[in-house]
Amino acid sequence: MSGPGIAVQGLSLSFGRTRVLEDVALSVAPGSIHALVGPNGGGKSSLIRCLLGQMPHQGQVALDWPGAAGRIAYVPQALQFDASLPMTVLDFLAALDGNRPVFLRPDAAARARIEARLAHVGMAGKADRRMGALSGGERQRVLMAQALDPAPDLLILDEPMAALDESGAALFQALLADLRRQGVTVLWVEHDLAAVRRLADRVTALNRRVLFDGLPQHELTPERVLALFSHRGAAA
Repeated sequence: MSGPGIAVQGLSLSFGRTRVLEDVALSVAPGSIHALVGPNGGGKSSLIRCLLGQMPHQGQVALDWPGAAGRIAYVPQALQFDASLPMTVLDFLAALDGNRPVFLRPDAAARARIEARLAHVGMAGKADRRMGALSGGERQRVLMAQALDPAPDLLILDEPMAALDESGAALFQALLADLRRQGVTVLWVEHDLAAVRRLADRVTALNRRVLFDGLPQHELTPERVLALFSHRGAAA
């Protein structure tokens, strides 16, 4: 098991007078798949940004590594970029490779590695496609390819299935199963509750504060789901 545990205690976040997160506490077991669910505006993405150190907040976030700190990878909900740029998938992934200057085209070995990464996420043969011509689901696959190589110890996913078609969702399910076998810790924001029931080891429901936490099969009852998504008082 290589992934860290995550402990969040008393985490609160405000934007001006708007309370976004209030006294959030949760624990993510090492090597587990832990899902965050809740309505839009409930603070899920804000919590992720706090974990990544992108937002000042109150409270504590601790990563408990089993040894030396490992690699953290993050897949955002969507990739924001100028779609008119003449940037290929190969260019995009090569630019994120810290081993080579951005202005150098990848050599044969680097290209082969990138093509293998793309094949792993169902994007074989698409290295020379322009990024702006990809569908939303294809861009999510490219982001997954970037996140999975080098292999992460902690993977944070912000609604990665939102733009995926049926085949993409099946591939994502297989990738999560592989990550679990490898002992990677996965923190996963998701709206598809059926997928959460199938794939997650634990689920936390968040709407500004933690509303429930536990095994998906026990917690995601029709009554609790209805209360979660009809609950008022979340941050916009």
